[in-house]
Amino acid sequence: MRSQPNVLAIVLAGGEGKRLFPLTEDRAKPAVPFGGSYRLIDFVLSNLVNAGFLKIAVLTQYKSHSLDRHISQAWNLSGPTAQYIASVPAQQRRGKRWYNGSADAIVQSLNLIHDEKPDYVIVFGADHVYRMDPSMMVDEHIATGMDCSVAGIRVPWEEASAFGCIQADGMGSITEFIEKPANPPSTPDDPNMTYASMGNYVFTTQALIDALLADEKDDTSAHDMGGNIIPYFVEKGQAHVYDFMANEVPGATDRDRGYWRDVGTIDSYYDAHMDLISVHPIFNLYNGKWPIHSTETQNFPPAKFVQNGIAQGSMVAPGCIVSGGTVRNSILSSDVHIADGATVEGSVLLPGVRVGKGAVVRKAIIDKNAVITDGAIVGVDRERDKQRFKISDGGVVVVGKNAVV
Repeated sequence: MRSQPNVLAIVLAGGEGKRLFPLTEDRAKPAVPFGGSYRLIDFVLSNLVNAGFLKIAVLTQYKSHSLDRHISQAWNLSGPTAQYIASVPAQQRRGKRWYNGSADAIVQSLNLIHDEKPDYVIVFGADHVYRMDPSMMVDEHIATGMDCSVAGIRVPWEEASAFGCIQADGMGSITEFIEKPANPPSTPDDPNMTYASMGNYVFTTQALIDALLADEKDDTSAHDMGGNIIPYFVEKGQAHVYDFMANEVPGATDRDRGYWRDVGTIDSYYDAHMDLISVHPIFNLYNGKWPIHSTETQNFPPAKFVQNGIAQGSMVAPGCIVSGGTVRNSILSSDVHIADGATVEGSVLLPGVRVGKGAVVRKAIIDKNAVITDGAIVGVDRERDKQRFKISDGGVVVVGKNAVV
């Protein structure tokens, strides 16, 4: 592991994730299980740890119990060192209020920066699925001499209006930062592509503190990192775009290089899972040179298939038992049981789900510990499903946590 500049990483993990409801009914969005063996926050933490950044504060707020527990159990850096991954709740250090925006969350946590005295501060989101070496972004930030760097991913121009968009000159200096514009700017070298903000930032420490304190005094501000703090640096001519396609992750393939998904909706969450199970996956979880760390399944035995139970084109986590059932094009998280004659197709089953004898589950997300009873049908009769469950715009049926169907 190479020597690093003095960097503090702050992970913003306090969002409600309303568009992922009901998966966020009982947990923070970064704590939502993903990929059979992980939680969403494991991706950003793995990227930071793999890059050698081991002073990490995770700012939490909304229904944070399962997130706090996961961080303490799966991300415990023990020993007599200065390394830590700390879950930090809203502390009301600036008055009797909870976080009022992502910038306000950092303002209320300025004691972390003052105590650590870093030269640079990384501020990353907690709920995206991707691999990235943040050290390359930090190195480029230092080389530019700018106060602020924003990670930008190239997206097709016609899709860019769904994102915060970056207009930059040929040297990478950001000239405008626009939230969800009707007419997005193009990248300097390709009129068909646009830089979309990934919500990942690097700041020179004192410049960030000055920006946050100025924003705190602005009563008209939404106190948002993307909506307010980044434009502050753009106006000062101190913002730089980091091209995500320039990021080199050890072990990456041509197919999954540059992969990044904002899983903010049920459909994007479902699609990101389907990305994992193709023969040549769009996102490869099996890259041992840049692993995604988690301990979600460490206490479970290997998956078991009995009574001619089968799984085709699927991922099956430890602790699962497929007993006489059939699983196709699906992801089974830990401790899922599929009973005799049951069929699961094109679905995502979160930990502890039980599917009874003869039951059918198609194009569905079944949340933790839900029970699909013998003979029950989910994802087959759309009109009936509408009366019982949430159905996404893309037709994905979602059964909530602990439900009995």
